[in-house]
Amino acid sequence: MPKVFKCAAPTSSLLCSSLDTAWYHDSYALDLQRDGRSALQLYLDTVSRTPAWIDAAMRMRNKLGNAFFGLKDLGALSEVDAAVDANNYALGQRIGIFSLLELRNAEVVLGDSDRHLEVKVSVHRSDTVDGMRVVITTVVHVRNALGKAYMLVVAPAHRLIAPAMLARLQAVR
Repeated sequence: MPKVFKCAAPTSSLLCSSLDTAWYHDSYALDLQRDGRSALQLYLDTVSRTPAWIDAAMRMRNKLGNAFFGLKDLGALSEVDAAVDANNYALGQRIGIFSLLELRNAEVVLGDSDRHLEVKVSVHRSDTVDGMRVVITTVVHVRNALGKAYMLVVAPAHRLIAPAMLARLQAVR
C-alpha cells in the first residue's frame, strides 16, 4: 500500500511564489493509480473522509479559539456537501472551511484569512510513469503576534493532520 511522504511543493504549483515569505509551509504526497479525478475532486474525496479525531480537534479549536482569542468558528473539515458535483463549484464559493481561490484540472487552491492569518491549501495532481502523484501543500502567512502564537500550537498538529487526511485517498477507487 502506498505511503504518504513529506516532499517539496511541486515546482508548477500556484503556491510556489508564496513559499519564501510564508511563516509556515509543508507539502505531503501520495502516489496512486491514475484515474480521471480533477484536483478539486481529490480535495472533496479527502475532506469528505476526514478522520473523526481531526473533526474533534477542529471542534475543540473552534470552541477554545473563539472563547480565548476571538477566532472565528470554521466548522469541521468534513462539512462539505457530497451531493454537489465538483464541476458545479465556482471561484469564491465556500467548500467546507475554505473558499475556492484557484481552479485548474491539475491543481485547486483553497484558503481562508482573517486579521491573524492567511492560509492557503493546494491539491496538485500530476501524472507519473505508473500512476499519479497527489500533493497537498499548505502555506500560512501570519499577520500578527496572535497568529504566530496560534501557529506555534497548530503547526505540530498539522504535521499529523495533513498526512492523515491525504492517506484517506487510498480508500477511494
